[in-house]
Amino acid sequence: MHVPDGFINAPVSAAAGVVAAGAIAVSLRGARRELGGGSGTGAAGLAGAERTAPLAGLVAAFVFAVQMLNFPVAAGTSGHLLGGALAAILVGPYTGVLCIAVVLLMQGVLFADGGLTALGVNITVMGVVTVLVAYGLFRGLVLVLPRTRRSVTVASFLAALVSVPAAATAFTAIYALGGTTDVPIGKVLTAMVGVHLLIGIGEAVITTLTVGAVLAVRPDLVHGARGLSTPLKLRVNGELVDATPAAAPAARPAAVAARSPRKLWITGVVTALVLAGFVSFYASASPDGLEKVAADQGIDRKVAPHAAADSPLADYGVKDVSNARLSGGLAGVIGVAATLAVGTGAFWVVRRRRTPEAAEA
Repeated sequence: MHVPDGFINAPVSAAAGVVAAGAIAVSLRGARRELGGGSGTGAAGLAGAERTAPLAGLVAAFVFAVQMLNFPVAAGTSGHLLGGALAAILVGPYTGVLCIAVVLLMQGVLFADGGLTALGVNITVMGVVTVLVAYGLFRGLVLVLPRTRRSVTVASFLAALVSVPAAATAFTAIYALGGTTDVPIGKVLTAMVGVHLLIGIGEAVITTLTVGAVLAVRPDLVHGARGLSTPLKLRVNGELVDATPAAAPAARPAAVAARSPRKLWITGVVTALVLAGFVSFYASASPDGLEKVAADQGIDRKVAPHAAADSPLADYGVKDVSNARLSGGLAGVIGVAATLAVGTGAFWVVRRRRTPEAAEA
């Protein structure tokens, strides 16, 4: 759903840029708390920060990689992960907005994917709207469902599913305000929501599988699962009783905080590199939901050339590398590495700004 230059006029694009900048400013403040380990001060707070900051960079790189994997939807249309729900559930809503913003910035500057003048539109639609809708629904479901890991995965599925047509609706609203072509908005809305409902199913599956995989090995690293641990129980004389002594829960957080996320981080990086460097070659070549609707409805009549069209990585290929498989694979690996480096660096700076405040609290 990357909006190119020329779809939205300059005033509305500028207004969307202001909205995106405001959302990023708010998210920077909120991310300092999330990357600072949530609650707690001293050693516990710093331990949480050491876990969360590098994982936020990994989430950004992983979203970048999975967005390269367009999957077929219907009638010559494909879709790809938006990632707002996944990022918000894994590392928190404020950090999630920043993750998607980093991904969109890297895609626009390096790969000519998504217009530079439309960057504010893309961050608003793909980052802010998806995170607000997904995380709001996720938290609401978690509050009413049983406090179990299964509830987290169910809530993740539904939140991700709804977030995609919500983003499609947001784009249609922006287009109604500043579209550069005169097309029936009702038809655009129907087409956008219809195709993105189908794409939302893929989004939900990917989000649920990823959240479930992390929950299975390190539930303490899933922001959306905090406070949802289920104590181990044994059946004694036909009754279920806690298998952990009463004093153990107090010691458990320190033990969990001491566990390094290195194995999960390495696994995540390798997975992202394999997806972007190898699996992406087999992604669907059909136009994605927005591209298909734009072509069918005439939205793309005034699309403008991308300012970064001459980038050596434009269109997810390496310039002067003739082998398509090698070119795309190298571009994907470079993209993952660049997004990981930029994201981790940015989140590290945000985390370090939080640390002195936590120490004084």
